[in-house]
Amino acid sequence: MPMPRQPRQLISGYCYHVTIRCNNREFKLIRDECREVLYAIAKCHENYGFKLYALCIMSNHVHYLLEPAQPDDLPKIMHWLNWYTAMCFNRMLNRTGHFWEKRYHSTGFPLSDKRRALNTLRYIHANLKAANMQEGFFYDYSNYGSYDRLTTDGLTQWHPAFLALGATLEICAAAYRKFCKRYKPKPKPEKRNHWGSKLLAQIKARSKLKKKTPGQKSLWEEWHAPAEDIRKVAEKFVLANCLNPEVVRLRFEPP
Repeated sequence: MPMPRQPRQLISGYCYHVTIRCNNREFKLIRDECREVLYAIAKCHENYGFKLYALCIMSNHVHYLLEPAQPDDLPKIMHWLNWYTAMCFNRMLNRTGHFWEKRYHSTGFPLSDKRRALNTLRYIHANLKAANMQEGFFYDYSNYGSYDRLTTDGLTQWHPAFLALGATLEICAAAYRKFCKRYKPKPKPEKRNHWGSKLLAQIKARSKLKKKTPGQKSLWEEWHAPAEDIRKVAEKFVLANCLNPEVVRLRFEPP
């Protein structure tokens, strides 16, 4: 018999490292327009007022380190974010069905646990390095740049553990930069294929997607927002965090 889901431990004064993956771990977040999950975060913040300390949008998953205003807000935040972005991406990619894979994974720890917080920040910011995608930490869709260059990206803020690294922001940034340079990614375990797993994947790929039932509420109109608003949110975040803002700025200029 399948075991029932264990309730999440939601505690006041905690922040949460949250990970959500694309369904079947497919690489669906590979186009710039898909990365405009940033706009969804901005809209979600208007509803729930959480603090976002770290963010990294990879090609098939997203990392958040956030502190909800109220402990029981975390499921509401993630439900809203996942619904909002799924509607967006399904529309963009002309697809239907689940965009995100099952439940999001979350791990909480006290806001006062500075060592745990710094290690989590570095782990999130080092995702591309751990995946052997690049050597450095600067990345358009990670907020490492705001910690290194002390920029404001419009979505995230510095964790109290970062602010405790020194007497000035410049000292904090230098200490965190040095801390990140010492990071050595742990080798990931080799992926194992179980008997029948490849065959099952092929069967699923060939199966027809289920049509939306008449009773299912359409929420796309609620998502729709002017492209200019989406561009502004993405532009501010990306230019604050990318390696070379002067070059990347050209991507946001009108044709």
